[in-house]
Order: sequence, then structure tokens, then C-alpha cells
Amino acid sequence: MSLLFAGLLIAVAFLCTGAAAAPGFSRGDHTLVMGDGVPLGATLYTPDGTQPPGGWPGVLVLHGLGGNRSEVNALAEQFLAPYGYAVLTVDARGHGSSGGRSTLSGARELADYAAALSWLRSRPGVSDAKIGAIGFSLGGGAVWKLLTAPGTRLAAAVPLVTWTSLYEALLPQSFAKAGLLAYFRSLLPEDRWDPAVTAAAEDALNGRNLSGVQEFTLARSVRNDLQKIRTPVLMIQGRRDFAFDMDQALAAFGRLRGPKRLYVGDLGHPPATNPPAEAGYYLTRARLWLDAYLKGAAKPPSAVELARDPWAGSVVYPKQPPRRVLRLRFRGAKTIDGRGKVVRSTELTRRLNETFGTPLAAVKVSSTTRWPHLVAVLSATTPSGNELVVSEGAATTPTLSATPRLVTIRLLSQATTIPRGSRLRLTIAGSSTAQSPANLLYPLSVPNTTKVRIGEIKLVLPVLKRPISRQ
Repeated sequence: MSLLFAGLLIAVAFLCTGAAAAPGFSRGDHTLVMGDGVPLGATLYTPDGTQPPGGWPGVLVLHGLGGNRSEVNALAEQFLAPYGYAVLTVDARGHGSSGGRSTLSGARELADYAAALSWLRSRPGVSDAKIGAIGFSLGGGAVWKLLTAPGTRLAAAVPLVTWTSLYEALLPQSFAKAGLLAYFRSLLPEDRWDPAVTAAAEDALNGRNLSGVQEFTLARSVRNDLQKIRTPVLMIQGRRDFAFDMDQALAAFGRLRGPKRLYVGDLGHPPATNPPAEAGYYLTRARLWLDAYLKGAAKPPSAVELARDPWAGSVVYPKQPPRRVLRLRFRGAKTIDGRGKVVRSTELTRRLNETFGTPLAAVKVSSTTRWPHLVAVLSATTPSGNELVVSEGAATTPTLSATPRLVTIRLLSQATTIPRGSRLRLTIAGSSTAQSPANLLYPLSVPNTTKVRIGEIKLVLPVLKRPISRQ
């Protein structure tokens, strides 16, 4: 089970504590046989009572990588079926009770979900036109792709904590988040992965055939097609998610031309905290979005809603929150080998800062020994003595020479609260483990025989003009 969905299950269980199973709907398990003969496990929820004119609105709900439909059945039972929705949950190919092998939301899975939508529409009492979809992580990526697939006819969509560009999520600046890729691969047994996925992962980890990796990820991404989407989309993304950062949703919010809204909260993949108290809020927001476009309820305006951290309500902005930029400069030079690191720190901060967006670290470097890549980890030592990773990123450096040049490292887009009295710390090295052995996002090491000289570093850090969190 993925950490994300373990958190979701805990959250939904928390919300259901002390309450009996919600009445007002029936549940049935089914096996859907796909065009290639592969069976998919599915559960259908149908509301009791008199159906509305045209039939019950329907929702397809998709789980995340390594999970199964039992993790989203709780969502169907608590937030959708009791409110008059016919809900279909499906075990993805290669997951749960379904057969086949996962192609990571490739064309085969999209055909599966298109068939599942057709099956849902054909159920007695279910509307043919008022059908939406909700997907988490892997399932969210599939929901995005369904919006661009012909014939799926979705009337509303809610992708949660997922990607719009899989390449930028897994290989930002064409350097793999190797620790994340290893974690994702571990969520399924090797024999449940399609060979094409395994081959693309190996290429990404070894930095080879990147054109092939780009082609693989492009087929699973919607970044280049966002302007074509007119379906109303509510995006729910994490403030602190090192798998799929805020930019995955912010890019979509800027490019979508149809009805749209973005909620950014404390949910997501590590290091997100997934507080149970917040889950009821954003899951209710998801249902209200469906109410607006499947039932004709009041339509919420386009906006970016940012949750406070820790969860204590939210602030709504018509567009992205107003920001200012912290510009930091670190002077000095140091030569390191593959085991070394350069650490630069600031004075204690005089105010609380709340980052929002993509930090950039411009590093002056030189090397005559083919130093392959640089990793930058921005952290904050808080007044309590804890070291908080604010963001991190990496960039390849295959063409360094004795002449110093600037290498710009784009860090992950996060919303991190940095308490007043903290000391910002920037670590430059060949691996994220140089900052901490527990930091395994970029674990690939650099040979000890190579050396690099690190000179002046300039850091651009976007922060909210008015922080909304308190720590």
C-alpha cells in the first residue's frame, strides 16, 4: 500500500469513527472483462430511492500506484454514494484482483477506463451524460489523460496529487529522482509491471535513451494538451510533495481554458503530513465540484485555495498568491570530491517565511574530471534544532571545464513554512544523502575520483508576501 493511501484510509476512517455504515445505497462487486481478455475487479455503488430525471449522476474513482479499490471504496461510501451518486471503483490493471500488468496509465489502461465508463453508463438508472471522474496519484494521471481521450465524455474531473508532466515530475532537468523511482517500482511485484515500464525506468536511472524516456512519459502526460481541455477540473495538490510538486497543478491552472479551481493542502506523497482533519474538507470540496457540474448546483469561481500549515482552514486567491522574492548570495570557493559537500548558511531569519513556488540556485562551478551532476538541498535549521528540508533539486553537468560557468538548479515547487529564527542552509554535493543519510530523493553518488570546484552561489527563493501559516 502506498504511503499516500495509507494516509487517506486513516483520514477517512477518522471521519467515519463512531458512525455506522452510511445507509441509502447498495454495493456490488463485479468483474469487467476488457477487450484483450484481462479481467478487472470493480465495485459499483448505486443510490437507493427514486432516481432523478435522466438517471443518477455517476463517478469513476481510481486509486494510486500499488493500491487497490478498497482504498477508495471508503471515499465512495462516505462522500459520494450517500449523496446520490452511482460510483464505480476499479482495480487498475496489475493491481488488486485485476489481471494483466501495469503500463503506468498507458494506452492500455486508458482503454480499460474508457470501457469502465461505458459499462457505468449502461447500468440501469445511471445517467449517460452526467459522469465525472476522481483519481489519486496514478489514478489522477489517468483522469487527466481521459480528459483528452476521444469518446470518454467526462462532465467533471478531480485529479488529486498527481502529474501533468510525468517527465518533469520524475526527471526534472533530465536527472532522475532515483530514490522516488525505486520506491514507486517497489509498490508492485516485478511480474506485475509491463516490460516497457521496467525498460523506461532502467533508462531513466542510468541517464540513457532519454529521448525514449521522454516519449514514454509524454504518452502519459497532458501538459502539452491542457489548452484543449474544456471539462471543469478541480485540482487538489500537496503543499509539500517531493513526488509531484505544486508546479504540476499550477501549470495546469495557468493553461486550462475551461472552469477550474486549485486546492493546495497538506496532503500528498512524502513529506506531506496528510492530517485527518483536512481530508474531510477537501473531499467535501471534491463532491461539491461534482454537484456543480453533474447536478446543476452553484458553480464555484476560478481560484487558488491555499491551506494553512498545520491545517487550520485556508485562504482563497483569485489567482496565484501574491509573492516576493528572497535573493541570497553565498561567496567563497571550495573543491570537493564525490564524498564532499559545500554548505552555505544564512543568519537567523527575523520573520516567518512561507515559500510558494520554485527556488533557483545558480552555482558557479568548474571541473576537469567529468563531474556528472550537482544536487542542491535547501534546508532550514529551526529554533527547536530540527532540520527541515525546504526543497531540493538536481542538474546534470556533463560539459564542465576548467573555466567556471553557471549551472542553474531548479528546486521543487513547494509551500514550506520556515519559522522565524531559523537558519537557511544550502547544501551542494553529488547526492542528496550529503545533506542527510535519510534524504534519498537523489541518492546516486559521484565517483570519488572526480572533483568539482564550487564558487559563488546565488539563490532565488519565492515566498508569500503575507504568510498564512503560523509555527
